[in-house]
Amino acid sequence: MDAGELARACAEQMWADDSASKGLGMQLISVEPGRAVLAMTITDKMVNGHNICHGGFIFTLADSAFAFACNTYNQRAVAQHCAVTFIAPGKLGDRLTAHAVEQQRFGRSGIYDITVTRDDGAVIAEFRGHSRTIEGTLLSGERS
Repeated sequence: MDAGELARACAEQMWADDSASKGLGMQLISVEPGRAVLAMTITDKMVNGHNICHGGFIFTLADSAFAFACNTYNQRAVAQHCAVTFIAPGKLGDRLTAHAVEQQRFGRSGIYDITVTRDDGAVIAEFRGHSRTIEGTLLSGERS
């Protein structure tokens, strides 16, 4: 299995058990080694008292893209630190897309940048995630 096939197989395995992302209506658009793209439409249950998308939902979309990007090597990885900067509001009905890109991977750690945009290309948020591998693999019988 080549690196791209491995990344996609890991994503399929994770997606099958990801009730949180699916429950928020997220869609897994694409996965490559160290990269992932997820999208989500802002619903009325995601809008806060300012009539904009609650930042927690934007963070969650970015965090999910981060999770799929850092788990493309068949080695379980979790977040050890994340930070987000909100740049513009998301509004009811906006479709947001999170593009996760690996910047560095070293030892048990990785650094990933995730940009969240609206369909018109406007940047909504920038997220940086630091990953840490833990024991175990996503796919049985495959080497990481």
